[in-house]
Amino acid sequence: MLDYRFLPHTEKEVNEMLQKIGVEKINDLYADVPQIFEGELNIPETESEMDLRRDLYELSETNKNICDNGIFRGAGIYQHYIPSAVYQIASKRGFLTAYTPYQAEVSQGTLQMMFEFQTMICEITGMEVANSSMYDGATATAEAALMAARVTKKDKTIIAESVHPEYIETTKTYLEPQNLTLQTTEIDKVTGRINLESLKEKIDENTNSVIVGYPNFFGIIEDLKSIREIISEKIMLIVVVNPIALGLLEAPGNLGADIVVGEGQPLGSYPSLGGPGFGLFASKKKYIRNMPGRIIGETVDEEGKRAFAMVLQTREQHIRRGKATSNICSNQAFNALLATIHTSLLGKRGFKQVALQNYHKAHYLADKLMKTEKFEPVFEGPFFNEFVLKSKISIDEINKKLLEEKYFGPLNLKRFFKEMDNHALFCATELNRKEDIDFLVSFLEALI
Repeated sequence: MLDYRFLPHTEKEVNEMLQKIGVEKINDLYADVPQIFEGELNIPETESEMDLRRDLYELSETNKNICDNGIFRGAGIYQHYIPSAVYQIASKRGFLTAYTPYQAEVSQGTLQMMFEFQTMICEITGMEVANSSMYDGATATAEAALMAARVTKKDKTIIAESVHPEYIETTKTYLEPQNLTLQTTEIDKVTGRINLESLKEKIDENTNSVIVGYPNFFGIIEDLKSIREIISEKIMLIVVVNPIALGLLEAPGNLGADIVVGEGQPLGSYPSLGGPGFGLFASKKKYIRNMPGRIIGETVDEEGKRAFAMVLQTREQHIRRGKATSNICSNQAFNALLATIHTSLLGKRGFKQVALQNYHKAHYLADKLMKTEKFEPVFEGPFFNEFVLKSKISIDEINKKLLEEKYFGPLNLKRFFKEMDNHALFCATELNRKEDIDFLVSFLEALI
């Protein structure tokens, strides 16, 4: 039985096409496909299901499984608990398709899912409109910078050096061919927040936007209200968010943000070697025609029934090339589906509880590590679920020994910042149990 909510044709239309080509049912189309494999498979002829499962399990043990490790590293990709129902629902036959869902004839079921996703992102970020996802957080940030340049007709973007370093590099890659300027601004060495005085000095008549993290790469919660107060209304405020943090923090849309972007991976997607993730993109309604990607709207059909349609897609294949905002070819539909199901299952209360657990476990971890006297605090600003400590022991040596115990330790920030030798970026989420944190602390205490 076909699920016609996720097909572009009605049952009546399908039957008419079948009659036209002279077959009675869908399965008749596969009558010429061989039913029996004639060759020999290289598997034992007789093996019980129990033996087979054991053999496959032993084979799988040759791989490293992230679920078998305690993880104290984030830096843009995070391990969160994903309820079993998320992938069970997302694996429904109607949702699984190899077809790229960007054409106008996309199914009603997929369109509704994207519409619900957009609605949730607007509620989480406090913005008025959202698209149906981008490729990832880095490219969403870069697209936001391009959008600000289009809207303001100015060519200079200022980005805080506390935004994820890979996001900065990606944005630079996007802007340079457009002859647009990207300038970084310093952080306050005490708080870890953007240095407001430095920001004031860098703003000029050519500035189109200011990009900040919320929380930033170091886990510090930026004061968006103060930033908004010192930049002109003609300059757009772009906020790069961790969506889980917005279960606890004030929505950036309520604090003067013009565009909100971020990495959606924490919403229902596994870390999986750093991907696939998906980008979030939301803005004020007045900028909607300058947004990249595709936007789904709710309407009614000719019979007055609720229906969904792709109402805007500013890609060069669909509008005049000169007016195209971006050449993003698709959206991350399956990851957006996972996020929609995941967020729906959590609900508003559950979403807030996850954020609170992240906050409290990170602060418990930071407090415990400080008491070992092997770490020094780096920033005084408030943090969410990540924080930076300067270690008296080699970070690389710590991580090497922790990995032997099946723990992923903190990120050595020297990888991105040469001046931050032996600075560790720790992370804790709701999946870090108290006993895991206590083990990590006692293990580090024993290191010389």
